[in-house]
Amino acid sequence: MNTEIRTEFIEANGLTFEVDVCGDGKKFAICLHGFPELSYSWRYQLPLIAKLGYTVWAPNLRGYGKSSRPKRVNDYSLDILVEDVAALIDVAGVESTLLIGHDWGGGIAWNFALQNKRPLDGLIVMNIPHPLLFYKNMIKWPQLGKSWYILAFQIPKLPELLLGLKGARPIGGMFYKMAIDKSRFPRDVLEKFEENARSPGALTAMINYYRAVARSGTSNEQKRIMETTLKTPTLMIWGEEDVALGRELTYGTEELVTDFTIRYLPNVSHWVQQEAPETVNKMVEAWIMGDEVPQA
Repeated sequence: MNTEIRTEFIEANGLTFEVDVCGDGKKFAICLHGFPELSYSWRYQLPLIAKLGYTVWAPNLRGYGKSSRPKRVNDYSLDILVEDVAALIDVAGVESTLLIGHDWGGGIAWNFALQNKRPLDGLIVMNIPHPLLFYKNMIKWPQLGKSWYILAFQIPKLPELLLGLKGARPIGGMFYKMAIDKSRFPRDVLEKFEENARSPGALTAMINYYRAVARSGTSNEQKRIMETTLKTPTLMIWGEEDVALGRELTYGTEELVTDFTIRYLPNVSHWVQQEAPETVNKMVEAWIMGDEVPQA
């Protein structure tokens, strides 16, 4: 069984995606990273999922790494990001997919599942709430105070300027300062993310995710989709020390998903799968295998 991570370039939805690939199993999984991450953030999970009989892909989402980097804000709208995932699955030529996402990648994954874009075996989301619960709580305290950066990102050029200072050190600082176990983020790991942010146009592309979602608003059709009961089996893993997204955003998810499992990790930050990979992997493996998911 091959659990070595290799990089491939895959054409989908009119773009080129840099994709970390692991395993050669008959089942298929795809892992979606968040902001300001990379496919690298799944380095601990890819070999595990491959060991469980999957071929697993972790793409650098549009604008990240060496994936294509469209220039317009509207090129990063949520519907287009969902179509990217559908196109990657189509290229893989599979009948069903295990979809995994963290942060922004989790938001894309939730919407993909709710829209029933392609058949899913299951959904695993980490530190990102159900879209309906995020929508209802985003403009209320305490979440409003935690989401200040989304408003700040609407300012033209200034966020890129500030995050790009000193060779994009503020990007690495996001991981290090938010982490509880800072030993998980040594300088060589932080440099991976800073190097990506230093690429021409990368910071603008990454921030355009937030600009596009703010400009698009929420249509009646999107509200209808968010209110749809999700029947896809879903595992939510949540680091409790998340300074950007409060634990209260998870409350009520069980009313929106018919087959729902949630596990909280105390003393773990937003970067849950990188900061506590051993615990996260045990939870993921048990859930995939149909066993009782252990508590933290």
